[in-house]
Amino acid sequence: MTPTPTRPRRRALLGLATAALACATAPLALAQSFPVKPVTLLVPYPAGGLSDVIARMVEKPLSRAVGQTVIVDNLGGASGTIAAQRVLGAPADGHVIYQGSPNELVLAPMAMASVKYKAEDWRMVQIIGSFPMAVLARKGLPANTIDELVALARKASADGKPLTYASVGVGSLYHVVGAHFAHTIGAEMTHVPYKGFAPAQQDLAGNLVDLAFFVVDSRLPSFVDQGMYKVLATLAASGKPEARFLEKYPSINDSKAIKDFAFDTWTGYFVPRNTPEPVVQALNRHLATAMADTEARGKRENLGGRVPPMFSPADAQREFERQTLRFRTMARSIKLDPQ
Repeated sequence: MTPTPTRPRRRALLGLATAALACATAPLALAQSFPVKPVTLLVPYPAGGLSDVIARMVEKPLSRAVGQTVIVDNLGGASGTIAAQRVLGAPADGHVIYQGSPNELVLAPMAMASVKYKAEDWRMVQIIGSFPMAVLARKGLPANTIDELVALARKASADGKPLTYASVGVGSLYHVVGAHFAHTIGAEMTHVPYKGFAPAQQDLAGNLVDLAFFVVDSRLPSFVDQGMYKVLATLAASGKPEARFLEKYPSINDSKAIKDFAFDTWTGYFVPRNTPEPVVQALNRHLATAMADTEARGKRENLGGRVPPMFSPADAQREFERQTLRFRTMARSIKLDPQ
């Protein structure tokens, strides 16, 4: 015969059952209640650059999707790591989202000893677009093709006056690609880091820096027409680039001096790795809804970006891990060490 539990024991068992039920229903309640306040998109570069333009496109459709105000907050500096560290220091509840790329989350921690996070500290919620890259040069640079650039860079290096190239910070993709280019052609080149694309573009337009291996969008032809700088080549694989506004420019891989030098970059939204799974799931759905917005999608395509299929949370994370391996391998090939 089973003994009847005492009153204190019954209360304890009831408490355990209630706690178990609460644990089982908490994730659903969390997903249903998220978000409970405005959501911040933290952009790791100053206003005026492509990252800022992308965030402004996402702002309104995401606000409609989540039913809360979405705020774009620009915080540039240190290759985007200042903004990244702010996100990691905020509560991991999905209300502060990082707009990032391999620049800030994979490469910067490899290049900067002061950065204490690593790619594994992040969870990618969604990739929202990829964009082409090109070799930009100040208008006064005495080179108009890649082969002329290679000859000029080698001569300048031999003369002890290396060409300069801009990036958005130490360890950024643009820094790594520039260093990879210099290594490939066997010439010393001087890296000049900036807080973001906008100030780098200003110095390129002012003939204060020689080159930039940068992401570009459909505003490029107007910048070139204004005489801000010139385009020497795209970083597309040999042949016709995907973006129509780049069709008039050759690929760097069509030159005599450079082969197998194809790069583009992508942008996605990230949260700290310890963000609750229901919140990640909810954010993933909301971002997919926002990205399906006809106006937002059209704006990205008009900019020259490629809109990839939306990922599930698990597939998004697997893609981020794949990209992490790819960029770490490239950084190690040029011996990118913490500074």
